[in-house]
Amino acid sequence: MNTALISATLPPIASLDLYIQAVNKIPLLTAEEESSLAKRLKEENDLDAARILVMSHLRLVVSIARRFNGYGLPFADLIQEGNIGLMKAVKRYDYENGARLVSFAMHWIKAEIHEFVLKNWRIVKIATTKAQRKLFFNLRSMRSDLDTLDSNEIDRISKALNVKTSDVSEMEARMSGHDLALDPLSMDEDNEYSPISYLPTPDLDPSQTLEEKQLEKNQSEGLTAALLILDERSRAIIQARWLNEKDQSTLHELADQYGVSAERIRQIETQAMKKMRIAISEA
Repeated sequence: MNTALISATLPPIASLDLYIQAVNKIPLLTAEEESSLAKRLKEENDLDAARILVMSHLRLVVSIARRFNGYGLPFADLIQEGNIGLMKAVKRYDYENGARLVSFAMHWIKAEIHEFVLKNWRIVKIATTKAQRKLFFNLRSMRSDLDTLDSNEIDRISKALNVKTSDVSEMEARMSGHDLALDPLSMDEDNEYSPISYLPTPDLDPSQTLEEKQLEKNQSEGLTAALLILDERSRAIIQARWLNEKDQSTLHELADQYGVSAERIRQIETQAMKKMRIAISEA
C-alpha cells in the first residue's frame, strides 16, 4: 500500500472531475490493513486510522452517487451526502464479524443519499411512506420502455411495490417532467431566451382573477358547511373568537357569558376546530 498517498489529506480541488480523479488514485486496502486500522479506531480511538478508512472508500461513494444522478440534483451534493454516510459507517464498523467495510458501508452511503434526494427533490411530498419511497427509487428500472406507462404497467408496478395505482400515475407524471432554469445559461447571446422572459406581469389576467374568486368562494362555502356541523354553543364560540372582524372575544369574556371556566371554553374551541378541520378535509 502506498501509505504516502493514503495518509495525506486531499488538497483543495478546483473541479469535481479532478476530485474524482484524485479519489480514484487512492489505493485500496487489503483485508489485513483494513482490520488493523479498524482495530486501532475501536480500541485506541485513532482518528488517523478512521481518516484512512474513509479516504480509501471515497471511490465507492462516487460509484453509488452516480446511480442517483438522474434526479436533477447536483452530483457534488450527492457525493457529499454519501461521504457523510461513509463516515457514519466507519464509526460503526465492527471488524470482528469478518465482513469487509465496503459491504457494510454501502448501506449507510445509500441511506444518506436516499434521504438527501427525498428532502430536496420536487416530488418529496408524495414520497412519504416506505412503499412510496420504494416506488420513487424503483420506478425507472421497472418500466419496460421509455414511453408513458399504460394501465397494465401501472397495475403491475402497483402490485409489485404494494402502492396505489394513483401513486404510480402521479409519480410517473412528476418524474417525466423536467426542471428548467429561469435564467439563461449565458448572457452573451443576444437572441437567447429563457423561461423567465415569459413570466407574466404581477397584474393578474382575467382568468387568474376568476380562479381566485372561485377559490375564495369554495373556501367560504367549506367554512360555512363546517360551522353547521357544530352545536349552537360551539359555533357561537368559534364565531366570537375567530370570525368577527372586530371585537374578537377573549376566553375569559366567553367564560363569563356561559358561566364556565376559561379552560372549559378553550377545550370547546379546540374540539370544535378539530371537527371543522375534518369536515373541510373530507369535503
